[in-house]
Amino acid sequence: MAVQISPSILSADFARLADEAAAVPNADWLHVDVMDYHFVPNLTLGLPVVEALRKATSLPLDCHLMIDDPDRWAPSYAEAGAGSVTIHAEASSAPVRTLREIRSLGARAGLALNPATAVEPYEDLLREIDMLLLMTVEPGFGGQSFLDMVLPKIRRARDLIERHGGQVWLQVDGGIAGDTIERCAVAGADVFVAGNAVYGADDPAAAIDSLRALADGAS
Repeated sequence: MAVQISPSILSADFARLADEAAAVPNADWLHVDVMDYHFVPNLTLGLPVVEALRKATSLPLDCHLMIDDPDRWAPSYAEAGAGSVTIHAEASSAPVRTLREIRSLGARAGLALNPATAVEPYEDLLREIDMLLLMTVEPGFGGQSFLDMVLPKIRRARDLIERHGGQVWLQVDGGIAGDTIERCAVAGADVFVAGNAVYGADDPAAAIDSLRALADGAS
């Protein structure tokens, strides 16, 4: 699968989100981190902002729900027009039902795993998802350093995906920059969330081109 770059607006200027979305026209997705101050120790944005962003940009929204009770809230993000909705395995009590409902509403269904969560117990869910997200930092805050300990898990996840037909996208999120994206691509990731590496650059669009070239060259 072709490399995809999903810049995270967690690192953007929240007062200028429409402008920040317009600054990355060459992105494949716009990554939206939803945090509730319960599942993670941070509070960001929610459904009203997603609805507003949907009207402000033509980029598909990649909504990552770092929240308690995603089974209750995830369908609303699909209904709001998100192109992809990802829930955390650690927070969901009925993941199969929720993932199927996300799909039934026309969005891609994603399952996220924290760094310390093993991928193997979720092998049977691969048929229920369109994307597997492996956190490469502890979720909650942008600007953290990449955790090399996740690289072997990326390789194992890629092996599991290939065993099941290779249709599931493998996304990584956290500390993705010029010095880490190649390692993730070599390990098997194909969708990359980048926050500071894009929105901390003088030219966010050029930063995306650079990251894409690095990942393409390594994959």
